[in-house]
Amino acid sequence: MSEPTTSEIPGAAERRLPGPVRHKGPGPSESGWLDPRGRGHGGRAMALHRLTGLVIVVYLYLHLGVLSMLLIGHSAWSGFLSLVTAKSFLALEVVLIAAVLFHGLNGIRVALVGSGIAVPRERALFWAGAAIAIAAVIFAALHILGALS
Repeated sequence: MSEPTTSEIPGAAERRLPGPVRHKGPGPSESGWLDPRGRGHGGRAMALHRLTGLVIVVYLYLHLGVLSMLLIGHSAWSGFLSLVTAKSFLALEVVLIAAVLFHGLNGIRVALVGSGIAVPRERALFWAGAAIAIAAVIFAALHILGALS
C-alpha cells in the first residue's frame, strides 16, 4: 500500500487556502446540542453532561443572588431560611447534588477517555460513575430529607 497523496486526503484543498481551517459542511444544529436521540451511551452522557453544566451555572447565579440577601438585613435572610428549609425545597437540593455528582464523575470519565487512558473501558467507567452517583444521592437524600437525622 502506498501513502495517499495530498490530493487524496479529504480537506487537503481547504488546508492550502489562506486563513484558518474551518469546518466545511453542515454541523450539528444548536437544537441538537442536548438531544440524546440517535446517540450511543457516550453521546447521551455528553448531552446530560451539558444539561447538568447549565443547571450548575444557573444555580451558581441564583446562589449569588441569595447571598446578597445578607446585605438587605436579618429579616430578609430569616424569611428566606424559612423557605429553603421546606421539604419541597430540600428535594431540589437533592436534585442539585445529583447534577453535581453526575457532572463531576462524567467529567472524569470524559477526561480519561479523551486522553486515551480508558478508551476500552468507557462504558464500564460510565456505569461505575452512575453507580457511585446513585449511591451518594440516595445517602444524601436520606440525610437531607431527615431519615438519617
